Amino acid sequence: MGAHMKPLLAILLAAVLAASPAAALDEPKGPVILTIVGVVAEPNRDGSAVFDLAMLDALKGRRAKMDTPWTQGEVEFSGPLLREVLKAAGAEGSRLLVHALNGYSAEVPMSDALAMDTILATRLDGEVMTVRTKGPSMLVYPFDQDSSLFNEKYFARSVWQIKQIEVVQ
Repeated sequence: MGAHMKPLLAILLAAVLAASPAAALDEPKGPVILTIVGVVAEPNRDGSAVFDLAMLDALKGRRAKMDTPWTQGEVEFSGPLLREVLKAAGAEGSRLLVHALNGYSAEVPMSDALAMDTILATRLDGEVMTVRTKGPSMLVYPFDQDSSLFNEKYFARSVWQIKQIEVVQ
């Protein structure tokens, strides 16, 4: 290789590396509010993918106004799309076991995350969700987009006070 090609090769290599996505999930800087365990290809702590609020806020999300069985009148939920959270964790499986702080858990098909605009809501009416307001996060189905979801099957999957999502093959 000629001496004149080396600088060009270095520039091309630098461009390719700069365009590549980050290989791993960053370490959270704030308190961890969500842990994803199981089949996770992008762990950032002890084989799990952990997220703080800022990490979740950085993901592509959705804001939606809707009525739910758990709220008074129409409210606005916002937060990252569940599929974006799972993608950031490198989660691949057929189902999710969503666990709440109070011990409740629900099995959610992976297809609910991939095919629907399910929100991992971190805000209710623009305010960060606390344990008192069903936080730190809540799985919210797109009831505003599809009224056929407004039934017991999806209500049971709408876990609030989520602490952990287990990805199962």
